[in-house]
Amino acid sequence: MRFSGTLLLLCSLTLGCAQSKSKHITEFSQKDIKEGILIDVRTPQEFEAGHLENAVNIDWFANDFIEKFETLDKEKPVYVYCKMGGRSTKAAHVLDSLGFEKVIDLEGGYDAFIAIERN
Repeated sequence: MRFSGTLLLLCSLTLGCAQSKSKHITEFSQKDIKEGILIDVRTPQEFEAGHLENAVNIDWFANDFIEKFETLDKEKPVYVYCKMGGRSTKAAHVLDSLGFEKVIDLEGGYDAFIAIERN
């Protein structure tokens, strides 16, 4: 409960002053993460069912979500996505509040990516 409250507080504090940028997931390419990292914030079960190449799974709902980012370089770009865009938007705001300099929310999420791949 304490983690959830802290996470909600961080989200609400950062919503008005977030520095994250967004890009539609269909505009993303593996070249984008050459200098950065691609984070999938879906659950491990969602991740195992399919994910973008070279993505690292850090579950938004995990109690240690914030701690998992402590070892990452805050100066490198971080690309974040989820299923449809809700969790990744929240995660991007949290990463902004943690001092990451360049956070890119991949709008549309994995569902949008799959829809384009199928066509």
